[in-house]
Amino acid sequence: MESRSLPLPDGLDGTRVDAGLAKVLGFSRSFAAEIAEAGGVTLDGVTVGKSDRLRGGGWLEVAWTPKEEVTIVPIAVPDLRVVYDDDSIVVIDKPVGVAAHPSVGWTGPTVLGALSAAGYRISTSGAAERAGIVHRLDAGTSGLMVVAKSERAYTALKRAFHDREVEKIYHAVVQGHPDPLSGTIDAPIGRHPKSDWKFAVTANGKPSVTHYETLEAFPAASLLEIHLETGRTHQIRVHMAAQRHPCVGDAMYGADPTISARLGLTRQWLHAMRLAFRHPETGEIVTFSSEYPADLQHALDVLREN
Repeated sequence: MESRSLPLPDGLDGTRVDAGLAKVLGFSRSFAAEIAEAGGVTLDGVTVGKSDRLRGGGWLEVAWTPKEEVTIVPIAVPDLRVVYDDDSIVVIDKPVGVAAHPSVGWTGPTVLGALSAAGYRISTSGAAERAGIVHRLDAGTSGLMVVAKSERAYTALKRAFHDREVEKIYHAVVQGHPDPLSGTIDAPIGRHPKSDWKFAVTANGKPSVTHYETLEAFPAASLLEIHLETGRTHQIRVHMAAQRHPCVGDAMYGADPTISARLGLTRQWLHAMRLAFRHPETGEIVTFSSEYPADLQHALDVLREN
């Protein structure tokens, strides 16, 4: 653990905490935000959040754990399928068990490592270990991802995701039957108050909107089509669990292990089915689709037989 204590220059009066930390301590703004979210920043003895405002002349105390350096390790992933590829973007169908990019504590394969092993050259925009990544899927979620290959594509796609101009359609099998069968969940999501690895619906979380429609109902579960308006970490898993309809197989968010075992699932039943956005070079809408992988299809077949 490292720490710094210092008086705040008057010139930072009114500046957001994360932006101010980045300026005075030389952190990236995202790392500064992580420190604040972890409760590591106090101003005149009071803990402040990343979006709170600094007061010039105040006494700032910051405590943080230095980030471990992570690098992209080329590891071939035979099951990772390239759906589309040109000079600007590469769209892939990600199998389960593959993370989007390297991170501290993750030792398995990554999308960036797989693309590197296959000879793809990716945009260098963004943090080194996340180069070209404009959105992510959990390691336990399969389906479509787009990765930027050019700097122009990276900038355009980041803006499109931020401005909610990308259509993201998922299919999920959840426990029980949502009521109503179709609807919208509008509930802010933030870090779980008691777990570093989980997220939850919290009063001070980020705005998060999930639209869902029931496609098929089974005795103890439902197949949903889900349209993400926002893209928070674990959003579908958190929102469905908050409605007491966790994704089948999702032990982290309260799924019944007996149902998971009966269906042969070792991960959440969640798949990124369709992805549509304006191509960063041509401006034309491009749409991609994916089929269920074998484990999810098998689970669905078992549900349909019973």
